[in-house]
Amino acid sequence: MASTATQPRRLVIVESPTKARTIVGYLGEGYDVEASVGHIRDLPQPSELPADMKKGPFGKFAVDVDHGFEPYYRVDPGKKKKVAELRALLKDADELYLATDEDREGEAIAWHLLEVLKPKIPVKRMVFHEITPEAISRALENTRELDTNLVDAQETRRILDRLYGYEVSPVLWRKVNRGLSAGRVQSVATRLVVERERERMTFVPASYWDLDIELAAPGNGNAFAARLTAYHGTKVASGRDFDDRGQLKSGADVVVLDEAMATELAETLNTTAREALTVSSLETKPYSRRPAAPFTTSTLQQEAGRKLRMSSRHAMRVAQSLYENGYITYMRTDSSSLSAQAISAARRQVSELYGPEYVPDSPRLYASKQKSAQEAHEAIRPAGDSFRTPAQVSNKLSGDEFRLYDLIWKRTVASQMADAKGSTATMRITADLGDSQTAGLTASGTVITFRGFLAAYEEGRDVDRYDTAGGESRLPQVSEGQQLRVDRAEADGHTTAPPPRYTEASLVKTMEELGIGRPSTYAAIISTIQDRGYVRTRGNALVPTWVAFAVVRLLELHFAGLIDYQFTAAMESDLDRVAAGDEDGSEWLSTFYFGDESEDHPGLKPTVDDLGDIDAREINTIPITEGIDLRVGRYGPYLEVAQEEGEEPKRVSVPDELAPDELTADKARELVETYGNGDRELGTDPETGHTVVVKSGRYGPYVTEVLPEEEQTKGSKKVKPRTASLFKSMEPASVTLEQALKLLSLPREVGTDADGTAITVQNGRYGPYLKKGTDSRSLTDEEQIFTITLEEAQEIYAQPKQHGRRAAAPPLREFGEDPESKKPVVVKDGRFGPYVTDGETNATLRKDDSPEAITEARAFELLAEKRAKGPAKKRTTTRKTPAKSTTKRTTAAKKTTTPKKAPAKTGATGKSASGTTRTSTSGATGKSASGTAETSGSSDSSTS
Repeated sequence: MASTATQPRRLVIVESPTKARTIVGYLGEGYDVEASVGHIRDLPQPSELPADMKKGPFGKFAVDVDHGFEPYYRVDPGKKKKVAELRALLKDADELYLATDEDREGEAIAWHLLEVLKPKIPVKRMVFHEITPEAISRALENTRELDTNLVDAQETRRILDRLYGYEVSPVLWRKVNRGLSAGRVQSVATRLVVERERERMTFVPASYWDLDIELAAPGNGNAFAARLTAYHGTKVASGRDFDDRGQLKSGADVVVLDEAMATELAETLNTTAREALTVSSLETKPYSRRPAAPFTTSTLQQEAGRKLRMSSRHAMRVAQSLYENGYITYMRTDSSSLSAQAISAARRQVSELYGPEYVPDSPRLYASKQKSAQEAHEAIRPAGDSFRTPAQVSNKLSGDEFRLYDLIWKRTVASQMADAKGSTATMRITADLGDSQTAGLTASGTVITFRGFLAAYEEGRDVDRYDTAGGESRLPQVSEGQQLRVDRAEADGHTTAPPPRYTEASLVKTMEELGIGRPSTYAAIISTIQDRGYVRTRGNALVPTWVAFAVVRLLELHFAGLIDYQFTAAMESDLDRVAAGDEDGSEWLSTFYFGDESEDHPGLKPTVDDLGDIDAREINTIPITEGIDLRVGRYGPYLEVAQEEGEEPKRVSVPDELAPDELTADKARELVETYGNGDRELGTDPETGHTVVVKSGRYGPYVTEVLPEEEQTKGSKKVKPRTASLFKSMEPASVTLEQALKLLSLPREVGTDADGTAITVQNGRYGPYLKKGTDSRSLTDEEQIFTITLEEAQEIYAQPKQHGRRAAAPPLREFGEDPESKKPVVVKDGRFGPYVTDGETNATLRKDDSPEAITEARAFELLAEKRAKGPAKKRTTTRKTPAKSTTKRTTAAKKTTTPKKAPAKTGATGKSASGTTRTSTSGATGKSASGTAETSGSSDSSTS
């Protein structure tokens, strides 16, 4: 139905359906809200180009590099129906509002919509950083034109990633393995992880000793800890004094205690020198600590990883859901500043919840450390001009959504709270050892007298190579010259630790510090390097694969400039200049691709054209020790042992679970000794007459039978030999034929249940388990596979099934009845740490609470607080039946409004549409229309 002069129709286009459903409730009569569901078009794969274009200038990249880097765009096949729906809605509209996100990618999506839809009505760019009634109202009143600089910047990035990926990735296919990819940021991120593993591989541990000491002041029964800092007037060595080769650092004037020296010193302090300690100096300084800035995309990913154990990708997915449902502000930002309304809301909430003394005299203002902070104008914070507390939203959010909202709320509120105050005391003590010999000891502690922002939130930290944790502790009231005594002194041995592996949080932090990539891309980059098989996770640590070593080595030798940290950071700065309108995207791409002698930049194309002969064998070979090399093969890594001239080298598979730094010379020799002579023959199966051997495979050692040639096929089908993995308790070098035959006999039938169903036991990917029909039950120990009886199996089946969980562990502590529920309260250890429960309500212990020290009153208090929040109910969505229409639309509830005169049409104009080329100088978007990464190129683009 056509609109009337008194009732204009306005079409609002956003990216996601969730966002559309949220916004529509805040708009008045006459608004249709529809989602584009991300990008509607992108650069196609060259194989998907029209036949007449495949041999033309667009044939290699879908970009004409010889004519201003002109891109060819195509509406994604899966988005054609969506484009048709948008066009149908546009026919009935009087105004078009492009309400995509206000960042480079959002601006590019808006531009693509204009290019494809070609509206003949006024167009307005509507932007907001939070989805609240107030923010949407302000956005309607303050529309703007499309920012073509942001569009060009995003398109330049997209074309850059296409050129990088499509030129470099084929080199990896030819010289390392098919299916690999290179990317502007992913390759640098992979290099960071590989370099850290190289440091661990070359690390040589060193041993040193010190003392574990507890002292006390006479008349004061409370012991306090001290550390040994000097021996005979010389500083005692600690882990920081050794380099990665296990040697003392140059110029280190220290004494390295060995076990004998430390034991002798401890004995002296416990006996003859026990009362011969004097406070030589006492220094007290005021302590003050400021809160951390509100969250940016990067710091949110880091804290979600540290505190909530969320991957970067999952954290951003949850944050996007919170944003689209109106709970937080826009989640892609590198700005740490807060709006005036947000500062006012935070300060007001601090006063209400914690007291006026926790509100500083003046608002705290934060400036971003990043020179190019531009993705949004505000930090990530709770949405609205008045914040909802976690308790107010707990029954509306899912578990992960609540945990992330709680984190964001605490960080935002804490950022506007007063400093933590206290005092730090350092006590230096001299111990008289006799014969004019002394030992120096130091004790220190920080006492917090006013918690300030710590009452709401304390920032997490990454694992440090050296223990730098300094907790709150009290020292006794003493004075200089006062005597102390030794309560306990014990020799304490240490071994220096290698640099810790990156976690997702620490990798994000490092990339941000180096200026590599942008916060909005970090989650996608980390996911990409895992999906490509360059990095695996072990707990929270990122462990590079041997494939990553080969890829990084090739890039370092032949594309050194492309993975140089400074060069990559400089590229980001250049792209930011394009976004600011200070650099032409086409000219910059020309310099990057073709080179510029005046800037000493050879260019990507000349580099690829002049690669020369690359020795694939050398690239894929990593020396382990004399005579043993690791080779990266098509089917996985293996050890190659050189033999006499004319003999084939020995080859031994390397288990996938073995990290690169664990493949030491000794470990390599052990693998070779065990498997170097080929498969170890265990004997003959008396029943079949087949030879049984133990082998080393990608997934660990296993036993198998050798089938005679005449038994290897049955008709046209190939017969597979029986195979079984060794138990974790078994060693390949010592496994016997009897054990192997037992393994090959699995699955074992335990017996038949009363209903006639057979119960079997076997070993699976996730450990040993019972199976009765389709009902499986996990076992706790591999040895049970051969020992469990029918009665024991029936007892397990008689118990309620644990869906993916182990049997409940016994309580850590037990208390009396809760005053409210009248049920006994216990402390348990759960998936996310220790918690208290009365069987109905669970409350996680706070950071300052420990299972050993928590009191009964504190346990009751935590449960009362949790009950006050109410139950955490999962949010459900009610689907309404839409009215019959040729297109789907989300329509605002009708209300009386005064229509405004439509302004003149604004927005970018251009020639290109679906399947046509754009004539102006620009690039392409950062995400494919389907939302997937390029399969043969770079995956460095951000995601919506």
